Amino acid sequence: MLKVYKVLDNKIIPVENGDGNIFIYINPDEKEKKFLVDEFRVDEHTLNSSLDPDELSRLEYEPEHVALIFKSPKNYSAKEQSLLFKVNSIGAFLFKDKLVIVTSEEIPFFPVKQFAKVGALNNVLLKLIYSLTFHFLEHLKVINLISDEIERKISTAMENKYLLNQFTLGKSLVFYQNAINSNNVLLEKLKLNSAKLNFTIEEVELLDDLIIENNQCYRQAEIYSNILASLMDAKGSIISNNLNVLMKTLNIITIMIMVPTFVVSAFSMNVKIPFQSHPQAFILIMSLALISVASFFVFWKWKRW
Repeated sequence: MLKVYKVLDNKIIPVENGDGNIFIYINPDEKEKKFLVDEFRVDEHTLNSSLDPDELSRLEYEPEHVALIFKSPKNYSAKEQSLLFKVNSIGAFLFKDKLVIVTSEEIPFFPVKQFAKVGALNNVLLKLIYSLTFHFLEHLKVINLISDEIERKISTAMENKYLLNQFTLGKSLVFYQNAINSNNVLLEKLKLNSAKLNFTIEEVELLDDLIIENNQCYRQAEIYSNILASLMDAKGSIISNNLNVLMKTLNIITIMIMVPTFVVSAFSMNVKIPFQSHPQAFILIMSLALISVASFFVFWKWKRW
């Protein structure tokens, strides 16, 4: 699917007739891929890398354009069963008069807040990466909220479901750390090549701010990952302790049942036994059973088991 935009009066507006300078290809089919390779001279390997979620961020120079591969968080739906947050790759091909973006899924590319005022295509590209950094931050906040909710539930749980959910969130944070760090390498390369890319002073300042925000995003993901790893170890111990407490309670109940059962069974044997002809035999035997239970309870308390 193709979406076309145009920079007009420092704003990005959609156009219908194709007369634009920003082209976004969302999950392009074979025909669109062939058009990009034949008409725009996009390298086929780089084009496929734009759709590969495992591809690392990088910067490449082509005769007629500059190719960038950077990472973006994959859209997450609450309807999904798994709590695994994944990442995608996005390809940006910067020409002198146009910007071509290739991605595997549709995301809000031009939020109003970050793109209230834009300039040249270089500026659009940097602000696009800037918005994706904030997208990572938003996902990190969601992961933290989910982790807090699981933490409240797991304190009384004895099953593995919540522990597995925390493990999945920890795996997601590792994916995010790798993606954010990969983007940081790309940003550093852009800064080193800012003169070659004809970045203005304002764009270099924006790039510096972007590097700072990306580093802060990485540190936040790292902190969440370390905290979650520590919580997983602690919660695993809590679940084991809860199981031990349950087993202890069941053992107490079992023994308390076995003690009076032994007394009653002893007087139920088919042999000559005391109180066999006593008129109050039933009451005496039941009293002995209750006394045995009380004695066991007192002994248990005395031992502080």
